[in-house]
Amino acid sequence: MEFAGRKLSVEVGKLAKQTNASCIVSYGDTVVLATAVISKEARTGIDFFPLQVEVREKMYAAGKIKGSKFIKGEGRPSDSAVLAGRMIDRGIRPLFNQELRNEVQLVLTSLSYDKENSFDILSITAAALTLHISDIPWNGPLAGINVGRVNGNFIVNPTEDQKKESNLNLVVSISNGKIMMIDADGQEVSEDDMFQALDFAAKSAQPLLDFIESIRKDVGLEKQDENKLIEDSYIGFEVPLAEKKAVFAEAKKFFDSKLDQYLFNQPVGTKRERKATAKVVLDEFVSQLKDKGQPEEIVNYVKEGFEPYLEEVVAKAILEKDLRVDGRSLKQIRTLACEVGLLPRTHGTGLFSRGETQVLSVVTLGAPSDVLLQDEMTHDDTKKSYMHFYNCPSYSFGETGNFKSAGRREIGHGALAEKALAPVLPSKEEFPYTIVTVSEVMGSNGSSSMASTCGSTLALMDAGVPIKKPVAGIAMGLASKGDKYKILTDLQDLEDGDGGMDFKVTGTKDGITAIQMDTKTAGLTLEICRATLAQAKEARLEILDKITQTIAQPRTELSPYAPRIIAIKIDPEKIGAVIGTGGKIINEIIEACGVQIDIDDDGTVSITGVGQEGIDKAKDWVERLTKEVEAGEIYDGKVVRLMDFGAFVEILPGKDGLVHISEFSNERVNSITDVAKVGQTLRVKVMEIDNQGRINLSVKQADPNFKPIAKSNDHFDGGHRDQGGDRSRFDRQRKGNDRKGGFGFRKR
Repeated sequence: MEFAGRKLSVEVGKLAKQTNASCIVSYGDTVVLATAVISKEARTGIDFFPLQVEVREKMYAAGKIKGSKFIKGEGRPSDSAVLAGRMIDRGIRPLFNQELRNEVQLVLTSLSYDKENSFDILSITAAALTLHISDIPWNGPLAGINVGRVNGNFIVNPTEDQKKESNLNLVVSISNGKIMMIDADGQEVSEDDMFQALDFAAKSAQPLLDFIESIRKDVGLEKQDENKLIEDSYIGFEVPLAEKKAVFAEAKKFFDSKLDQYLFNQPVGTKRERKATAKVVLDEFVSQLKDKGQPEEIVNYVKEGFEPYLEEVVAKAILEKDLRVDGRSLKQIRTLACEVGLLPRTHGTGLFSRGETQVLSVVTLGAPSDVLLQDEMTHDDTKKSYMHFYNCPSYSFGETGNFKSAGRREIGHGALAEKALAPVLPSKEEFPYTIVTVSEVMGSNGSSSMASTCGSTLALMDAGVPIKKPVAGIAMGLASKGDKYKILTDLQDLEDGDGGMDFKVTGTKDGITAIQMDTKTAGLTLEICRATLAQAKEARLEILDKITQTIAQPRTELSPYAPRIIAIKIDPEKIGAVIGTGGKIINEIIEACGVQIDIDDDGTVSITGVGQEGIDKAKDWVERLTKEVEAGEIYDGKVVRLMDFGAFVEILPGKDGLVHISEFSNERVNSITDVAKVGQTLRVKVMEIDNQGRINLSVKQADPNFKPIAKSNDHFDGGHRDQGGDRSRFDRQRKGNDRKGGFGFRKR
């Protein structure tokens, strides 16, 4: 089909034939292979649906070879591939029966990338299409669509060039006219404009959804019976599933009679206290089961179902009575607290707390050369100068656990907070530093990613980074059943159950900078999206007010422990003079001055260091290396070589000039060794630069008290014919020395 002015094609049955389904989807010259497989047997001992979405960006798809000199094979997925996988997962997961225990694995592999049509957007549709035509139980169809805005006009699936001109990058997964997933970033987009973009996306996606449905009618397989798969997952257990469900039905009656007084009549403030309160009720029923001699399988089944049941109770209380377990109103934010400047040696810190969620964000400033070079399929050695990293250890949940490298969740949350702040960061010209923000989650109970956004704002301003405006973020929730729903401000623990959503919105006082939304429903209506955006703005403004009460604007001075950067401009043709052969000169400056030096192709030289003395020394060195000598200037230079007729003095690094013996004094000088020695420092004045670039210097005329004497026909240049000698002989000797590289202008 033609979609957004380009050909979209789907080929089925050519590759990966042993899968439950596979297809090749092409858009322009971007080609994706999508495969879907479901395990033959269910996984035992788990209480979740085991879905795995893997995105594999292959460098060969873009005609690239991995940049490392030591590793050319592709290893762990890139961050962009991880983020794409999470984005696809969030849209398709709600359309599965969550009671399934058979593993489902979706793999999206790039086969060709044309640098025009986005691989990740195409992969959403490819993944959904593969599931839809497979025999795997799934309630599609679903399509992924990208919306940009250039010159005020919305564009479907903008090209990479159009994205550079766009002030909005909105990715939406759409199914049956409802919004399943949102991933967006923008330049302070208003709530009304964002809603219009969502509406535009929903309407634009319909032809694509129709196309997907037509393919299923042609080649789709009959779906496996999901109820049988669920039943089969309990084969091998002693107690039939029906018996377990009957016992749990009795358990719910018991819980219903107890939980209301525990959870709502006496609101409990912390997650730990709520769990402890609920556990009293659970333990009481479990004790009764054990007294009756019920097998361990039934006891475990009741325990596994207890938390989802609690979420149902909480959602019901919200829908019917506007009751929340901590006593807040539906639009109320938990207690806010902000601090800055907590750590003595870091460059900037911010501590943001919202209820039990607490994040410490730390900013480090570095030299321009500290940028991250992105060696990925979709990036051609792009230099990234702002990075945000998110760490969420198990203790932040009040639990034990292993310490590992950042996982998919950490990468995703870090990227979201990074996108949130990117639109307000200063330009490279305004602030040439590389900036790294690390958010350490100290307590997690409801949207630590949004707390990381707020903490980053505090830390950046504390570090003196001149951000244009503060940014805050809030997570919005939902309680719903059928057509009835209530939107919640500041989502936390038990409020994120079936029928809910996690709708995160970041922005300034003037507009939205990022959105990330996933849902546990069959999709959100546009009306829910509109109402959520409006309610989120109210909360965001309240948080921004708290932030600006703590620190109104970025500090005007950097931390004394932060590096300083000065930038100077040199003639690009003189870059080689600063670098030197094999980097000899620039490395000498770096070592001698204790600085970092970065040189751009346009001749911008950035000098970074902690001590001002070293920076100034390096700056003077670079300027001397690249300075053009002009007549009339005075220098302090070092004598580098003596000749019978004068001395060569280095006035700038690599630049020598001649002081003729007659230019040392008005008095007679019998020998050059009487007035100059190698290594001696002399103050000299530039008399002239001849047409061959040779520099003539004078010592006597550099003296502020110098008084010229009258010339006569019997004297040459100061009255010393024998010192001046035969002019033609002097010129011949000078030219001879020039040919040997030892006279006049010299480069080292």
